[in-house]
Amino acid sequence: MKDLNARYCLDAAQVGPRKSLTELPQRQHTGEASQSIQEDIVTNEPQAPEADVALLDLGELPERENSYEAERQHRKQQLAAAFRIFAKFGFDEGIAGHITARDPEFADHFWVNPFAVHFSRIKVSDLLLLDGEGKIVEGKLRTNKAAFSIHSTIHEARPDVVAVAHAHTLHGRAWSTLSKKLDPIIQESCAFYNDHVLFDEYKGLVLERDEGERIAALLGKNKAAILRHHGLLTTGGSVEEAAWWFIAMERACQMQLMAEAAGTPRIMSDEEAEMAHRQFGNANMARHSFRILADQIFENEPEVLN
Repeated sequence: MKDLNARYCLDAAQVGPRKSLTELPQRQHTGEASQSIQEDIVTNEPQAPEADVALLDLGELPERENSYEAERQHRKQQLAAAFRIFAKFGFDEGIAGHITARDPEFADHFWVNPFAVHFSRIKVSDLLLLDGEGKIVEGKLRTNKAAFSIHSTIHEARPDVVAVAHAHTLHGRAWSTLSKKLDPIIQESCAFYNDHVLFDEYKGLVLERDEGERIAALLGKNKAAILRHHGLLTTGGSVEEAAWWFIAMERACQMQLMAEAAGTPRIMSDEEAEMAHRQFGNANMARHSFRILADQIFENEPEVLN
């Protein structure tokens, strides 16, 4: 899996309208075998695409499996792969960073990476399941308090969000010092046009839920946030989406930093930016884009599934 930076924007075009995301039911964790997911999921009909926007003809990737157990395993496998992909991109720095995935059966529980295990070494069996109070329900290693403080509040406020990604990356942190949102200057950057917020406060490590609650409130229905002096945070209706949006947003920060260092970038018109947002900010596109990276991990590092 060499030179991911040269490949990671492949397939970055819209392939269809974003599906309405599922609010999964909340159940009590009893350790009983998982039942069918089909009777509990609630979906809305997808909106028809804008007639004036050209779309790539890519197949729709499924949002979920047909049972709790199958969907849980899928999310855990994608989550473990996402950490290894982040490591390949250099999104690992010391003990910082976390990606979470809501459990499909127990809606107030989520899976997360263990504390102080390098992203490049994480396996499915290493993942921890936390409950709504931050207690470890499954797993033997310790967790990161900041991961719970930030991610639990977003999962609680946004039933449509399956996954949340946050890491301390070079360009994302550099951009966060400017206290401004990304501009629509490049088509891929428009995935975040009118779809991200600036959390313009800094109080050190996020160790209490009250700051996480403020982040969640400001985030609203947007897919991403820039945390001043801290970095980037993205969400998605699947692990694949949240991880891909993080990769794309880090690159968007890098591109704008480079463009502004060279001169004054030309800003797209609202019409242009809205069109590019529909073409590049699509959930199915994100799933396709992540899939080609995850497939390399599963092929070249099969122990990730252990």
